[in-house]
Amino acid sequence: MSFQRAIVRLPCKNISKALSSSDQGKPNYSKALDQHRQYVEALRQCGLEVIVLEADDHYPDSTFVEDTALLTPYCAVMTRPGALSRQGEVSAIEQIVERYFQKIEHIQSPGSLDGGDILKVEDHYYIGLSRRTNPEGAHQIISILKRYDLPCSTVHFREMLHLKSGVAYLEKGYLVTAGEFIEHPQFQEFKQIKIGQSESYAANCLWLNGKVLVAAGYPRVSEAIRKAGFEVIELNMSEFRKIDGGLSCLSLRF
Repeated sequence: MSFQRAIVRLPCKNISKALSSSDQGKPNYSKALDQHRQYVEALRQCGLEVIVLEADDHYPDSTFVEDTALLTPYCAVMTRPGALSRQGEVSAIEQIVERYFQKIEHIQSPGSLDGGDILKVEDHYYIGLSRRTNPEGAHQIISILKRYDLPCSTVHFREMLHLKSGVAYLEKGYLVTAGEFIEHPQFQEFKQIKIGQSESYAANCLWLNGKVLVAAGYPRVSEAIRKAGFEVIELNMSEFRKIDGGLSCLSLRF
């Protein structure tokens, strides 16, 4: 598959108030803006048209647009983020998504679903059950996807915030895996690029039209991905790591 477009939202001035379980300190707003600009440029370098939305100071986490929707070849699904403070982000993203998708589905209460818990591998969707995605949310997204003949399954895990915090699909049968996902029974059939604990943050990498975006500062990860035959673009993600964000979190690709 290939991607034509991406939706992103600029970091807001209140980014230091974003949700975080990190011990990295508070993000620097100006540095976050600069890193986001570099991210947008990398998306364009991968051949994507980038739709850049203005910052929304009402929602400190709103730069992480991936959690608000799932964009499939057949429909868009607006999610219902597991963090109550983020649920208001969805409606603004839906107004943009409506320009590109005729069929739009919705996750309803009491279901919760974060886009960061959805991993697409070829035509199969893995739905992670996490602190942000509950069984009802997973049930709803699976029911929706099955209506479009899209196969899916749930993934149980305990340690990571999101499914894509520790696993990424790079095409050609390659998975980047870290932590509990290295030995996870559902991922044993793939060619795994296994990431050690010290570089596990970089497991959240992003395949885009043959290139792979990787967080800078994790040389063993970048080298392993290059050896698998992919071109690597390294990006500084220090300010987003401070608020539990990764490369995939910053865009909706379609």
